[in-house]
Amino acid sequence: MRHSGASGSSRRFANRALLAAAATGLSALVAVVPAAAVPVTPTLGVPVAYAPGDVADRADQVRDEQWQLDKLGAKVAWRTSTGRGVTVAVIDSGVDGSHPDLAGRVLPGIDLVSPGGTSEPDPVGHGTTVAGLIAGRNDDRQGVVGLAPDARILPVRVLDEENRYDDALIVAQGVRWAVDNGAQVINLSLGGSGDSPALAAAIDYAFARDVVVVACTGNLATSPDAKVWYPAREPGVIAVSGLERASNNLWSGAITGRATILTAPASGLVGARPPSGYWRVQGTSFAAPLVAATAALVRSRYPKMSAGDVVNRLLVTAKDIGPTGRDDRFGYGLVDPIAALTADVPLVYQNPLDDNDPPGISGFGPAPGSARGTAQDTEQLDLTGSQQETRWRARAAGTPDDAASARLWIGSLVLVALLTSAALMVRRFRRAQR
Repeated sequence: MRHSGASGSSRRFANRALLAAAATGLSALVAVVPAAAVPVTPTLGVPVAYAPGDVADRADQVRDEQWQLDKLGAKVAWRTSTGRGVTVAVIDSGVDGSHPDLAGRVLPGIDLVSPGGTSEPDPVGHGTTVAGLIAGRNDDRQGVVGLAPDARILPVRVLDEENRYDDALIVAQGVRWAVDNGAQVINLSLGGSGDSPALAAAIDYAFARDVVVVACTGNLATSPDAKVWYPAREPGVIAVSGLERASNNLWSGAITGRATILTAPASGLVGARPPSGYWRVQGTSFAAPLVAATAALVRSRYPKMSAGDVVNRLLVTAKDIGPTGRDDRFGYGLVDPIAALTADVPLVYQNPLDDNDPPGISGFGPAPGSARGTAQDTEQLDLTGSQQETRWRARAAGTPDDAASARLWIGSLVLVALLTSAALMVRRFRRAQR
């Protein structure tokens, strides 16, 4: 459990100050340096080469390769819950709802990157892959099946065509928009090295609205001292590390540390690729959605359960696969959907990963930014609520599997946030232990 250096009241005051500043355009509270294009071993983007045949044949082979479903006991879990009625926000590069595996699963979302909109709902493919791992259809058509196949996806685009963002304010706006538009679980398969007061305030807003937040721990550390990415290390967020294919070994590219909370399959995965294809992917970006999907299964099974209880249930039912007890590599262990759905777990007062007093909704001002994002429409479903927009443009982070693939930076970007002294006085983000 994390022990904060700030009291609950001062923390809420900080949130109000930061949100008010962001709303009035004082983005100098967070000075963000654009991420450098540091070469890394790519982890996303190798098209899958299948034997000759029609689309259905290829889709069958895709399903045969989804080892994560067996590893996590999906078929047994689905006897209890399939995620029906739960909305999962994918804050990422966008989601291509026209992919056959996502037909009928994608709600109207928003594009916060391109004010005029783009011709492609997901020009990178990263967010579509994440969405498929969460809610790919489980029907006779075959193809990618999500761990919560009846959940709904709420797409929020914050990553640019290079799968990057330069300003965490755009992610903060995405979180706020997702919460205000019905998200019950938020997946953040992105991150960077620097903390962000604005994003922390947005995440606190999500907690105040009873939303579960999941993020990846990060990929391919450039130094032995690399920290778990932010926002995964923000108190209350479920930080997800990854496993190698069909084993309990830590994925070789995972960044881990004291903030690591859970682990899920991260390598040798096959994902949906826009517009209708597939590719092999690896990275903690693709482990996080499996935990987000498990949270969706639990929220569907127990619709009145609080977000804090959902988080606690995932922690206490995880399979301990490292040293006995919580450790810095695997956290509490491998997420276990079956146990999370069926175990007898006592209720808790609040999110066990965040021991600050739960913030009240009244303590938050308007969402940072206003008016300029582009709503993404789909033909299948409608989403109630106002379509908020933003003025910010951003770049963000993604990932590839072969050096010949497109320029994505796996799981997210590496950004450096420089906080002004005023911001440092308002709030410091630290975990004493996790």
